Amino acid sequence: MEDTHTAATDGASAVTTEVKPLQIKSWADVADEPDPEQEQPGSSDEKSDVQLDSLAIDESKRVNNNLTDPDDSSIKAVTSGDTPYTSAKKFEDLNLSPDLLKGLYTEMNFERPSKIQTISLPMILTPPYKNLIAQAHNGSGKTTCFVLGMLSRVDPKLKAPQALCICPTRELAIQNLEVLLRMGKYTEITSELAIPADSANYIPIQKRPPITAQVIIGTPGTINKWILAKKLGMSQMKILVFDEADHMLAESGFRDDSVKIMKAIVRCNSNCQVLLFSATFDDAVRTFVSKIVKDLFVSDYNEMFVKKEELSLESVKQYKVQCPDELSKIMVIKDKIFEIGEKVGQTIIFVRLRSSATMLHQALVNYGYEVTTIQGALKQEDRDRIIKEFKDGLTQVLISTDLLARGFDQSQVNLVVNFDLPVRYDKPSEPDYEVYLHRVGRAGRFGRKGAVFNLLCDDRDNMIMDKIEKNFNTQIAQLGSWNSSEDFVDALKKAGLL
Repeated sequence: MEDTHTAATDGASAVTTEVKPLQIKSWADVADEPDPEQEQPGSSDEKSDVQLDSLAIDESKRVNNNLTDPDDSSIKAVTSGDTPYTSAKKFEDLNLSPDLLKGLYTEMNFERPSKIQTISLPMILTPPYKNLIAQAHNGSGKTTCFVLGMLSRVDPKLKAPQALCICPTRELAIQNLEVLLRMGKYTEITSELAIPADSANYIPIQKRPPITAQVIIGTPGTINKWILAKKLGMSQMKILVFDEADHMLAESGFRDDSVKIMKAIVRCNSNCQVLLFSATFDDAVRTFVSKIVKDLFVSDYNEMFVKKEELSLESVKQYKVQCPDELSKIMVIKDKIFEIGEKVGQTIIFVRLRSSATMLHQALVNYGYEVTTIQGALKQEDRDRIIKEFKDGLTQVLISTDLLARGFDQSQVNLVVNFDLPVRYDKPSEPDYEVYLHRVGRAGRFGRKGAVFNLLCDDRDNMIMDKIEKNFNTQIAQLGSWNSSEDFVDALKKAGLL
């Protein structure tokens, strides 16, 4: 059931019925006015096994570019205790099974670990398997770290849940499972999605058998429901992963559900390894994360982090575009992004409100353009279809609320447009710095070139943009004119896209 003052981040499961009515509980997708509370199929008892065949991405549509690592030379590793860790220059250094190595080389097409992986993987895979709090650039290979960690710890002969990955949205859960299925293709490891089912696949939770899949990836509301219904056992759990951990354990995020899951594991198995990954950790969340991990699991932990001022992505060129009014922002999308931007790859346009997504979508359709839009009020099957079409390259421009700001990985996205700047929902005059960084991170994945256009049209926008620049200690270039095609072409050339 959805919080009546905000939108649910993963459709139905992310915000449970225990949320207090007046609590701000969203970063990903903001409803425009309170929605009438209504029970949705799959919002309380759901079947998880969304058909991955129908969601699988057509690999033939992908362009296999050579990747370059972001400059992660500034990553700092802080280890506890006296366990020695040797950085992994190649995957063979990690004592992986032949089946996993085959998956890395033939399915993932990896040649060697990225810089973050050379540091983090030995800390994840070396006994006594200490907990890890890890922060690094968007697009630097964090998903591979924790997916490989989960696959490495599972005993294929033990038919019980042994690895659990918790994500803030269904889109991120599906994406992470796709990576796991590719990487683990030659193993016999089984996996299952824990997300709200669409209406066609809905089965009451009481009627489903206990989970025997060895790796579970899902959203916190659904996972908690399975635990409470005694369908998801924790006695054999070896590794627990939080993707986008800063949001999963923030007061404004999914802290209550996340802590419940951790406590359920500790009651059965206090030796479970905990991995917390994100591109951002503000000081308050990092303090809480450190305390909860140490207090609950009563063990030391390792850390890996990047200094805040070094987080902005150097491979992505950012621009400010001064627009006289809202209509001119739409004209920028119509005349510049569609006409010029489509030459450089795919584009994600971020808006703050669901109503803004609907308005922009309708305006562009009225002008005769094909565009798709995703936001939390859509049916789950529609969200899945829209993401699949975009990842398959069938659509070039996607309008999104912050539902896709974190973790969404599409290598052909070279352009991000901030139609609305991200602001904190409890303080609309304050930027949401973490969300801005995550939005920028949708372009320029794995060191590729990318560009971001921030559309500004009043003093408030400029004040928020100034604060973003000061926070990241950077100066964002000003585009000459919002209605000059030459200025947009020049900007894309400077970004290395034309």
